[in-house]
Amino acid sequence: MSIRERLSGNEAVSIAIRQINPDVFPAFPITPSTEIPQYFSSYVANGLVDTIFIPVESEHSSMSAAIGAEAAGARSLTATSSCGLAFMWEELYIAASDRLPLALALVCRALSGPININCDHSDAMGARDAGWIQIFAEDNQEAYDNFVQAYRIAEHPSVRLPIMVCQDGFITSHAVQNIELLEDDKVKNFVGQYEPEHYMLKKSEPMAVGAYGTPAFYMEAKKAQLTALQNAKQVALDVAKEFAAISGREYGLFEEYKTEDADFIMVIIGSAAGTAKDAVDALREKGVKAGVLKIRLFRPFPAEEIAAAIKNAKVVACMDRTESFNGHNGPLGADVRTALFDVEKAPKVLNYVYGLGGRDVTVESLTSVFEDMQTVAETGELGETYRYLSVRE
Repeated sequence: MSIRERLSGNEAVSIAIRQINPDVFPAFPITPSTEIPQYFSSYVANGLVDTIFIPVESEHSSMSAAIGAEAAGARSLTATSSCGLAFMWEELYIAASDRLPLALALVCRALSGPININCDHSDAMGARDAGWIQIFAEDNQEAYDNFVQAYRIAEHPSVRLPIMVCQDGFITSHAVQNIELLEDDKVKNFVGQYEPEHYMLKKSEPMAVGAYGTPAFYMEAKKAQLTALQNAKQVALDVAKEFAAISGREYGLFEEYKTEDADFIMVIIGSAAGTAKDAVDALREKGVKAGVLKIRLFRPFPAEEIAAAIKNAKVVACMDRTESFNGHNGPLGADVRTALFDVEKAPKVLNYVYGLGGRDVTVESLTSVFEDMQTVAETGELGETYRYLSVRE
């Protein structure tokens, strides 16, 4: 019997962490992720977990401590946002290259400057090439469910990589929604105990972590890292199937919403997917064959599966909640275009930058994107392929 609750995304994630009961949680506060360690510290103080909670002096230190704990054989994690993620940049690459399956609760927020504390994906997208698994949530329920599944994916023997569980700052992190929690024992049994094969405090196997990689071995290490990341795709599907058996909630690499016969498909990540679905519902009532493909697993990028899901559309719009400053496309736009490159008679692709720094994303604004797609289909002219949405000229 699931437990019905009304929770913010931050509190939902903190409850998932409590149910998992990790070994070590180093943390340094930064808006809008601060509530996650704040809630969790109360669980520690009240004896609800036996986690070692470590207040540290910076985000760099929080990731460093999580890496050290994980390397020693402990299940560890931390939480951050925005400039906090940027401050631990060096450590992100170390965690991935050392094959340490720790978790990071990332509450997405714009990177400075100018200074801004609201939602966009510039922090997560800036870290997309660090070698981490990245999973995004549309709402509070998904934020909770994704974190419950996170360690099962990251710790799998064929993966052993860190995982970044992402949700949108303030939009889901602070907004309260009705969600369903699993019972504590179900989560505990589902996640299981962490039993690493190799770790620094294993007496029978002295080892070093993070040793110097000479030219004779460095490329092989990176290839092995890539293979592990690619393995995470199938593992995520397998874990999701097991999760559905205990929760009744099904997850894939992405969600297809009314895409089966869609002529116009919007590819989007995060909370704005809900707004896009509302736009699609209204357009469908008018006879427009619109659909939404919502990315859940962004790294590794499920290129082949996405290409198969959208290849029959007339026009596709990729929605990037960040700016790559290359003048041609955003991260999602680049990955989708690459996925479609070898598809015969591939759909035309538009790429939009939207919602930066917390700019409102409305049904009307996303409807205008579908109208642009219809214009492209009618005229055969793409026009400018890289566009800003809802920006004052």
